[in-house]
Amino acid sequence: MAQCEMCGKEVSSPKTVKIEGAEIDVCDDCSDFGTTVETESSSTTSTKYSTSSSSQSSGGSTSSSSGGSSGGRRRRDMFDEMEELVSDYDERIRKARETEGLSQEELADDLNEKASVIRKLERGDSLPSDDVREKLENKLGISLTESGGDTDEDWSSDSDSAGLTLGDKVRRKSDDS
Repeated sequence: MAQCEMCGKEVSSPKTVKIEGAEIDVCDDCSDFGTTVETESSSTTSTKYSTSSSSQSSGGSTSSSSGGSSGGRRRRDMFDEMEELVSDYDERIRKARETEGLSQEELADDLNEKASVIRKLERGDSLPSDDVREKLENKLGISLTESGGDTDEDWSSDSDSAGLTLGDKVRRKSDDS
């Protein structure tokens, strides 16, 4: 017997429904939360996610977004172009402020922000918004970001001895008791 993917109830014949864009197998009670998906037994139908070899020509070059099958570099996306906040942003802000000889209140006044915002940033209790980050960088002459585009080596899969996986870090409820 299968389980309903929403409530977990044992079901002899689950229904496939689409809920929030995902197709899941559910019981009769949970099927009311989505729209029933009509399954076709024909294997010739092609969806927009199809990666079958019949849809690609053998001699042409197509840009494929299938993960890992090309063996080359991973596909670049919009997150590669984004800059990430440095991990020691709190220390950089505090040191630059002290170098300028400003108190937290004076810096806050210069930036037209509240002093509590500066205190929280210097303690590392909150992350600066883009607007505040830019004000701090301009006023103090520091950089609080680093480019996120040079992380391809973090995602390489050249060796199978990659260390820890997500499964190594997950603690299940049954392990706690």
